[in-house]
Parts: sequence; C-alpha cells; structure tokens
Amino acid sequence: MTLLISSITMGLILSLLALGVLISFRILAFRDLTVDGSIALGGAVAATLLSAGWNPWIATLAACLAGAVAGATTGVLATRFSINGLLAGILVMTALHSVNLRVMGKSNLPLMKETTVVTLAQSFASADSRWSFSRWEMPVQDACVAVFVVILISVVAIGMLAFFRTNLGLAMRATGDNDAMIRALGVEVGWMKTFGLALSNALVALSGALLVQYQGFADVQMGIGMVVWGFASVIIGESLIGSKFIGYLLAGAVMGSILFRLLVAIALRWGLNPNDLKLVTAAFVFSALVMPSLMITVKKRFAI
Repeated sequence: MTLLISSITMGLILSLLALGVLISFRILAFRDLTVDGSIALGGAVAATLLSAGWNPWIATLAACLAGAVAGATTGVLATRFSINGLLAGILVMTALHSVNLRVMGKSNLPLMKETTVVTLAQSFASADSRWSFSRWEMPVQDACVAVFVVILISVVAIGMLAFFRTNLGLAMRATGDNDAMIRALGVEVGWMKTFGLALSNALVALSGALLVQYQGFADVQMGIGMVVWGFASVIIGESLIGSKFIGYLLAGAVMGSILFRLLVAIALRWGLNPNDLKLVTAAFVFSALVMPSLMITVKKRFAI
C-alpha cells in the first residue's frame, strides 16, 4: 500500500511537469527541450534556499520564478533572435546544467533536517500513526502528503482551466493553432510564445521543487529524460481522454502522469534493473505513440 501511495504521489508531482509540457507541446505547438534543465533548476533553487533556512513556500515560489526566467529565455532566443525552437531549447538546457551547479555549489544537495512543504504536510500526523484497511496498512504521514499534493494539483489545474478561458488564454491557444491569423488580429505572437514558455517552465520548475522536497535531496542530473516523461504523460492522457477540449486535456495530462508512474513502479516491482529504467521509459513512450494509430488500423480492418 505504501508503494502504491508513493507512486501516485510521485505521479501527481510529475503531473505538473506534464501540464507544463502540455502548454508548450499542445497549446503553443513548440517543441521545448528546456524542460530537462528547468526541472533541475527548480529543484536546485528550492534545495539551496531551504538549506539556507528560507521559508519552504517562498523557496518553492522562487523556484517557479527561476523556471519562468529559463522558459522566457528560450522564448526570446526563438522569437527575437530567430533561432530554431528546438535549438533554442537545447542551448538553454545546456546552459542550465552549469547554472544548476553554480546554484547548488555541488552536484548533490541533501535536505536532511530542513523544513519543507512535505514535512509541513507530514506534521498533521504523528510519525508512528498508521491506517489499516483490510490487509493493507500505510503511514498516515504518507496519506497527508498525498492529500496535500492532490489539493495543490487540483488548484493548479483549475487555475489553468480558468486562465485558458480568458482573453489572454484564448489568444495563447490561437497562437499555437494559427499564428498568422492571431497576428492579423493585432496580437504580438513573439511575446505570446515567450509568455507561454515562461508559464510552462514555471510549472516544470514547481514540479522539480516539490520533487526534491519529497525525495529529500536535489541532484544536478535529475532532469535527464524528463521531457520524455512529459511527452509520454500528455500522449497517454490524450489516448485515455480522446478529446481536444482544454479541460479534458488538463485532466488527461494528470492521469497520464499517474498511470505512467504506476507502470514504472510495476516494472521495478517485477524485478526490473534500475539501469534499464530509461530504456523501459522509451519503450512506454513508443507504445503510447504507436497504440492510437494501431487501434485505428485494427478498427478499420474489423469494419471491413
């Protein structure tokens, strides 16, 4: 039961990454690779400030702002300097590796006795209290953390849904659908893309900040392959939901992240070598990409 709750909690934390990728990948139609660097940046900033004794909420907010700056930098490179979007993301991601090392001062920074948002959530229950349900048993502290993360993700998702229904949010969605049309209506496309990438990477950095507080350490390599995780979560969510409505897309990204994390946890539970985790992740992404078209082909053949 503890493994299940921890896997769901981790999936929920990483769903913020999926929501950020959803903005860049689906809303803006921008293939942003800054994600690998901005999630580690969020974790590095949060861990460094927490180690210095900062309030955990302020440290988490600072991590979001740092991620927004990273995303805005990618947007400026792509729109103002006419650099290919993929290349702009790679440039910023590469630079962030050194930035993260500078921020932390070393490659790994543990959070041993620091007060974090996770420890604040755990403080609502005693360390030895446990819940029992039939044959299942789990610490109440784990449940408190899971509830806290559920509430946070719900607030973020509802806020995003409300934002994308505003004039600014609709303009951002139109920018990804048809930038020529929205430019003709007087919207500054470059600014809109930059703002969207800043918002996307702020969510990614928030995911990184919560992740290091949940794991208890920050590592400069923690962002490797995370963009693949985000793409997989979005694609799996779209396959589950089967709708292009923005509310369903947001819910699908969260569901896809949880399901993806559960699949990884099951693979590890069945004896998967941790060294093969990235290979299995790539296999899951491949399956998520191929499965929708395969299902359509099967339906057509059966219809015939």
